[in-house]
Amino acid sequence: MDWKLIFSVTVLLLTYVFMLWERIPRVVTALLGASALVSCHVISQKEAFNSIDFNVIALLFGMMILVNILSHTGLLNCIAIWSAKSTGGSPSKLILAFSTLSGFLSAFLDNVTTVLLLGTVTCVITRRLKMNPVPFLICEAICSNVGGTATLIGDPPNIMIGSAAGLDFYQFLITLAPFILIIFPVILGTLFLIYRKTLQGSADAKGELANLSAKDEITDRPLMIKALIVISMVIIGFICHGMLNLEAGTIAVAGASALLIFENRKNIWNDVEWTTIFFFIGLYIIVGAVEATGALKLVAQDLLSLVGKHSPFAVSMMVLWLSALCSAVIDNIPYTATMIPIVETIQSGEYNPTLWWALSLGACLGGNGSLIGATANVVAADIAHTNGEKITFAEFSFVGIIITIETLILSSIYLFIVQKGIL
Repeated sequence: MDWKLIFSVTVLLLTYVFMLWERIPRVVTALLGASALVSCHVISQKEAFNSIDFNVIALLFGMMILVNILSHTGLLNCIAIWSAKSTGGSPSKLILAFSTLSGFLSAFLDNVTTVLLLGTVTCVITRRLKMNPVPFLICEAICSNVGGTATLIGDPPNIMIGSAAGLDFYQFLITLAPFILIIFPVILGTLFLIYRKTLQGSADAKGELANLSAKDEITDRPLMIKALIVISMVIIGFICHGMLNLEAGTIAVAGASALLIFENRKNIWNDVEWTTIFFFIGLYIIVGAVEATGALKLVAQDLLSLVGKHSPFAVSMMVLWLSALCSAVIDNIPYTATMIPIVETIQSGEYNPTLWWALSLGACLGGNGSLIGATANVVAADIAHTNGEKITFAEFSFVGIIITIETLILSSIYLFIVQKGIL
């Protein structure tokens, strides 16, 4: 084996170990790993920069600016109080409502956008009701990843798969959306069972809700209207990004820039989660080095060769479970990019469209397997940190692994039905 391959995989594994240990900030761990790989010439500086997905970085930055400005108008506090009053302050009703909303929005918006918007509101409302926001944020991130699987534009891997396989929005909608709708109540039930004992609010806080007025929370109505107009245009841009031939990151930064014309306070830049942004930069470089050395492709090809001589369904199962396993520990975007040519090679023998659905389900649902499996998970953790709470790697992974195994078993059954043409 090439020494670069061994070294890059070792750095990747050590990065995950130190993030699990949690004694060193994960942004420091990621940047140290990236620096080691570049310094030892495992990956060149040019390759390192090319491995960074600046679309995701720009999307994070742009949405952080937009959400920060919107939060200063008081609208998020208004929504929080209205939500609390409509559910009577019941923690169980709130977590089900926000989780469902997270899944629905993520089918049409980017997961990061959904978690940023809902996560900010969640922390406001839980602070009012004296509840721990961590269960809410974890559930929202998990449901966001599940909901994003339903459509072509819901999750970046689906966009990549659709482009490579020639699958359009309608095909994703009729094939994956019904399955997600079926399993979503099962996932909600599982999350409720896991957190049912921790969903307790303060009786005094519930009593205070009667004295609160949602309308009184609006502090800057003119800016709120401008922010809502800009954010609405950004969301429409996300949905129509294919026709506009623009990436989501470009649209988000353009919207943020437009809104900064009306509100450009210095502390807006201080409130940007720079640690999150640089964490992703470091992680992208590490994964890019692993990908450049051929480690991902080598593992995928070796495992697929074990079932290559068996039935097409066996190959689909390997793609599904391998994709989920890799996406739990490696960002699903570079993994999907690596798997697409492998699936295309398999397709050259006998066309099996189920492989594309297996890749989509595995890559998207597997992101729930760990805290770093999907961008939405890390964003949820940073929102918690900003509000004085902590989502540990172990806690998220414990819940995420349960959901991942559950959804993969259901996905296996569904793919068998699709493969046999029962539906």
